[in-house]
Amino acid sequence: MIAHVLDALRHSPAISHIAISIEDTQALQAVAADCEILPAQASPSLSVLAAVEKLGTPLLVTTGDHALLKPEWIAYFLAHLPGADVAAALARSENVLTATPGAKRTFLRFSDGKFSGCNLFYLANVRAKNAISFWREMEAHRKSPLKLAARLGPVTALRYATGTLPLGEALARLSKLAGAKAGIVEMPDGLAAVDVDKLSDLVLVRKILEPKT
Repeated sequence: MIAHVLDALRHSPAISHIAISIEDTQALQAVAADCEILPAQASPSLSVLAAVEKLGTPLLVTTGDHALLKPEWIAYFLAHLPGADVAAALARSENVLTATPGAKRTFLRFSDGKFSGCNLFYLANVRAKNAISFWREMEAHRKSPLKLAARLGPVTALRYATGTLPLGEALARLSKLAGAKAGIVEMPDGLAAVDVDKLSDLVLVRKILEPKT
């Protein structure tokens, strides 16, 4: 998976330097000789924060399990950035389900659509560090729904739970709480939302990537 992600990044003209945050550096010996290796931190948010401290901004972030990543997805994402401090790629549920029929997917549900994350993030400037700090706080509360709801605000949490919160309002609320303007890029290819979190994801990815006869 890491080799595939690296291949997509290397074939992206906008990418000039690749760094990898990982615990087991031995897994990279054969595929990452041209990459900078950063020690993994205690959580994903801390690893991204360490990368920003070391590499600066702007910074494109993706994950090692983004096994279907394509250079054209990276190009599309970067070409449609919304002018925010931090941006994330999302795909609409109808595109994801069309691309992965029969697969079980989890979606963020808003009043104007359901979306899945696509594991592409853009940190435009130093204010993006505020968003990472907010992300770290959300990580700390991930097992406590009441604390998450309290941090987001009861009205926002209730509107999201009842499906009456538009995506634009959610972004505005997150921007205010994080102290950094947040935006999204809607990806047209539903496959951009596929990563490998469980065995069924791995089976799906292998099926998609296997040579067609």
